[in-house]
Amino acid sequence: MNSLSTYFLLGISLAAPIGPVKATLLNTGIKNGFFHAWFFGLGAIVTDIIYMLMVYFGVGQFIDSPYMRIFLWCFGFFVLMYTGIENLLTLNNISMDPKFRKIVRLRHSILAGLLMAFLNPLTILFWLGIYGSILVSGGGEISGIETIIISMAILLGIGLVDFIMAFSSSRSRNFLSTSVLKAISFISSLCMIGFGIYFGMQAFQALF
Repeated sequence: MNSLSTYFLLGISLAAPIGPVKATLLNTGIKNGFFHAWFFGLGAIVTDIIYMLMVYFGVGQFIDSPYMRIFLWCFGFFVLMYTGIENLLTLNNISMDPKFRKIVRLRHSILAGLLMAFLNPLTILFWLGIYGSILVSGGGEISGIETIIISMAILLGIGLVDFIMAFSSSRSRNFLSTSVLKAISFISSLCMIGFGIYFGMQAFQALF
């Protein structure tokens, strides 16, 4: 149980920092409410599971190849820049009216989370580094069942953070004014654009 709690806390600590995916999750909660933010987080967790399976079955070397990393840096740049700029252009659409949350379908939110995380090179580097080291930490003695349990503990930690962020961002609609919500959305959009620029610089350096 001590070991499981350690991996659970590891998942929490890894999910807590605000990156491009978390910035988008917070922005989704502010604009569209809890369920859209939570489904966005679930989409990101599906991506986490995919990358965990790829690392477990030894496909990690493929996604860590130079050409694949350049491809993902470029697409990460495009997705984050597009999302960030689009959010800036739609700041005036943020409304305290609860009907506003029904504009976007939930399936679109979960697909957005899946694609955002899947095209995020930081997600790949994380699972290759952290999860890969966990698999070899036992000197090859970790069984399949133990790997599943460890993975579930990490994912539960990540899911808890996503749930708290989704709940907090959606609840903020009831306590903050529209202008404050727009300010928060503005800052999160700038974070997305900032990460997009960073990804673009990484792609440029890798190409030249």
